[in-house]
Amino acid sequence: QVQLVESGGGSVQAGGSLRLSCVASGYTYRSVYMAWFRQAPGKEREGVAHINTRTGSADYADSVKGRFTIPQDNAKNTLYLQMNSLKPEDTAMYYCATDSRGFVRVPLERYAYNVWGQGTQVTVSS
Repeated sequence: QVQLVESGGGSVQAGGSLRLSCVASGYTYRSVYMAWFRQAPGKEREGVAHINTRTGSADYADSVKGRFTIPQDNAKNTLYLQMNSLKPEDTAMYYCATDSRGFVRVPLERYAYNVWGQGTQVTVSS
């Protein structure tokens, strides 16, 4: 069983930066993909970015390309989401997720991830 704990959310003005952290514990050895999703009030949960933790290959939603990155520290079992040039439309609850079943090809879609953290709130003011 895998557990995920996010931290690092907060309030920031537009144009600012935040770094979210996600610490994974438990039986993480089968997890290949880890991801960040977000959900704004009244909207569907959407994929922000995900990474193949074995190869380091990452993909991003078009809305965050060039502004967000998804670095990882495998020694610490920690995934990050570095968010720069934040916009008010980035305001949402941010969730870390992983697929613990070990699939080697995982799309950045909610249905593809079976383990979720509790979320951390990001609020960007104009």
